[in-house]
Amino acid sequence: MTRQTLKQSLLGQLAIIYTRYLVGGAFVFASLIKIKGHRFTQIPDEGGHSVGHFFEMMYQSGLYWQFIGWAQLLAGGLLLTQRYALLGALAYLSIIANIFVITISYDFAGTSVITGLMLLAGLLLLAWDWNRLRVVLNLPAVPETTSPLFESRGWEVVGVGVFVFTAGYRVFTDRYNMLLWLGVCVAVGAAGLGWAWWRFWPGRRGRLVGEVPA
Repeated sequence: MTRQTLKQSLLGQLAIIYTRYLVGGAFVFASLIKIKGHRFTQIPDEGGHSVGHFFEMMYQSGLYWQFIGWAQLLAGGLLLTQRYALLGALAYLSIIANIFVITISYDFAGTSVITGLMLLAGLLLLAWDWNRLRVVLNLPAVPETTSPLFESRGWEVVGVGVFVFTAGYRVFTDRYNMLLWLGVCVAVGAAGLGWAWWRFWPGRRGRLVGEVPA
């Protein structure tokens, strides 16, 4: 399968859109607690080369702790916009690569598996836009077409919904219910998928995914 065939694939396009929502939303969720100047974890500080000591040192730094939060918020927010997702993916990859190395440097148990998958997701997002990233290696950008569905600004509205709910939920409460947050985000994402089906699904009101809607 060629890159062009993949980028015109409905499943491929939806996978990229929702991968951006997934990792972008996770970054926004994790960022606000740091920006508010609160601890991210309650792991006890056992000193030495312990996970708790590492997090406590970062927390005690103050400005650096909040800087990490703002960086995550920016990267996550850009990913959720879809329009500026390439810039968000570049920022996201640099942050998640650092986090992944931290989790394999300390005894984080299975956390390194999660951060490793998040790192792979970041690489996938950059691979999707490789035709534009080629200029970094002094190679000409290559135009590649997707579809009106992928380019629709409706996905930006869904991303704003995820951002507003996630940011608001984390700003106004220090205690949170992970299942509640995840459930609402899934519902917003599902609403976006329903809208896409109604607007672009093949045969729906005579429109094809590859056609420019009237």
